[in-house]
Amino acid sequence: MAVFWQQRGRRQENGGLGSVIDGLGSVFDVLLANARLVLGVSGAAVLAIATLAVKRLIDRATSPRDEGDPKAEQKSLEESWQDLALIKTTPKPPKKQRREDLSEPLLSPARPVVPDPRGCSVPLGAPQVKSSPLRCLTLQEKLLSYSSQLAVPEIQASLVPQLARSICTQLQNFLRSKCPELPFGRFFLSGALLDGLEVLAADHIHLMLPVVLDTGLWSLISGEDTVVRDPQYWMIKRIDLGYFPRGCSPWDRFLVGRYLSSSVLNETLHKLLVASINWPAIGGLLGCAIHPVVASRELKLEVKHDQVELNVTLFPVVEMEDKVLLAVPPEGLVENLWLESFYRAEVSRVKELDAGDSGARQLCLRILNGVCRSQPSLHKLGGSPVTHIILHLSDTASDWAEENLANRFQQVLEELVVSLEKGVLLCYFNPKINLFSGLLEEEIDEMGFVLYRAVSEPELLLK
Repeated sequence: MAVFWQQRGRRQENGGLGSVIDGLGSVFDVLLANARLVLGVSGAAVLAIATLAVKRLIDRATSPRDEGDPKAEQKSLEESWQDLALIKTTPKPPKKQRREDLSEPLLSPARPVVPDPRGCSVPLGAPQVKSSPLRCLTLQEKLLSYSSQLAVPEIQASLVPQLARSICTQLQNFLRSKCPELPFGRFFLSGALLDGLEVLAADHIHLMLPVVLDTGLWSLISGEDTVVRDPQYWMIKRIDLGYFPRGCSPWDRFLVGRYLSSSVLNETLHKLLVASINWPAIGGLLGCAIHPVVASRELKLEVKHDQVELNVTLFPVVEMEDKVLLAVPPEGLVENLWLESFYRAEVSRVKELDAGDSGARQLCLRILNGVCRSQPSLHKLGGSPVTHIILHLSDTASDWAEENLANRFQQVLEELVVSLEKGVLLCYFNPKINLFSGLLEEEIDEMGFVLYRAVSEPELLLK
């Protein structure tokens, strides 16, 4: 009985609050009873969840505390936060669609979610999904990936040299039978494919035709000492005509004045290639079609095989006094000039440097040659100009390890831009030669513009 009166006294002390709670309870009951009619099924569910949470808060606030439990207050707070979280995570009912909303797209682009650095709460029982973040490739990784794409298919890498050697043998046999008086040396192949610097496709190769001269009858004169004033070219002069008159050398038939004419030699070989050699028969023997290019100034053959299309360019070559001279005269009236080639020295020097410090110069050169070949505006930069830039940088930048490939690639681009701005790129083996001397001003401007953009965004060249 005493306990009853004690509980009644407590209810009377809280009489005001109890009446308010009873009133709110009746209101909630009315709302829940009519929610389905007013708000619909989804709206009634939302209201029911929210009402339940609010009732829990009110009941917990008015219920007597257990004074013997020291964790009662902390427990009630935790339950209150859970109820509030329940209200916050309750989905909102969809809004009634308006007429003007019908013209909007059904799916709107998702907004990127910005993660909270302090962490976010995950509902109890929700599956943990590990998201793998997108990985941005560095320039180093992009260069290595681009390099892997430059590899020539194995079938082309093996077929092209074999096919070119067969053509070389047939041409050698023909010239020996047709022109036995001309002492051509043993023909050999040249080109990036054979030197480990192949790029993109094995579609071109060089066939070198050695012209064997008697050094006692011929001497070299630098083009710098002639009217052309170009140290990149040389003239081959016939000497001692008083003691050894014309006819003593089998190559005297190609003299213009007292100089061995590269143009006359090319014209003679061009006639033989076009009119005298039975290329259909040779092509049938080798399982391909061979056609000499009639309109070209170069000695060029087009070879079409089932698995590859190949261009073979023939170059008469003279090796004297440690010089390698090609029968490639400049356009114009001067037809006695021979172009000095540094290709053999370039490849040899690059490989020598890489062997000395386990460098990545050849890898960098392959990538740059691939870039120049894939970019039409940079075609004339491929080959010698890029190689000479790398050789110049090797004198100042000593660390060419593969992990520094990106830095060296960027540095080569910067050096090319500086050289194009000046219009000067000095030959590594002969500083008197400007490798940009044959470029037009428009070509220099176009190449400079492309590379200037690439200095800040090198990835533009790798697309």
